[in-house]
Amino acid sequence: MAKWTKFLLAMNVLSLFDGLGCGQIALRRAKIEYEYYYASEIDKHVISVTQKHFPDTIQTGDVINLKYRDLPTIDLLIGGSPCQGFSVAG
Repeated sequence: MAKWTKFLLAMNVLSLFDGLGCGQIALRRAKIEYEYYYASEIDKHVISVTQKHFPDTIQTGDVINLKYRDLPTIDLLIGGSPCQGFSVAG
């Protein structure tokens, strides 16, 4: 096994403004494996959908209150722009 493959297998991901967990969908489609996926999201309904499809997701709550020192080393930081301002649903 290549050294970089071991790194990918142990990768920790932090997704800010995670939404429906589309970051996990993208990682799976790209065949990028990770060990832990931390998600910062505040919408309770969205979180429940994410947890249904990705039950191992570690929810961290509001990004404003996120204490980065309490997290392990993050190898990949991803995020979605808060989309309420662009959404016809509000």
